[in-house]
Amino acid sequence: MMDIRPIRTDADYEWALKEIEPYFDHEPARGTPEADRFDVLATLIEAYEERVHRIPAPSPLEVLRFHMDQNGLTQADLAHVIGSRSRASEVMGGHRSLSLAMIAAIRAAWKIPADLLMSAPVDVATE
Repeated sequence: MMDIRPIRTDADYEWALKEIEPYFDHEPARGTPEADRFDVLATLIEAYEERVHRIPAPSPLEVLRFHMDQNGLTQADLAHVIGSRSRASEVMGGHRSLSLAMIAAIRAAWKIPADLLMSAPVDVATE
């Protein structure tokens, strides 16, 4: 039952995915050997994906664009939040980083977590 091995290659990864798949249709009862096997496979798969198939975090601009698109917001709405049409245009055009003051305003108005809006370097001006 515990025929588990390290995931070192894509072939090992494919094997593990195939092995774990039945557990999604029929989740094993807690405390059983099948539940232990499911947990170990899930942990191994997660570690391999984190190491090999890591998805990079989106840029603050990508986060902002996604939020605006999903909520029907426009550049004019952003300008209202950060206080300037020209700054909104520069930010959306990728020509200006968000300042801490802009991040705080966006976070307060649109409830986007500040850490998603930060990237190095951050303009510390209070604009």
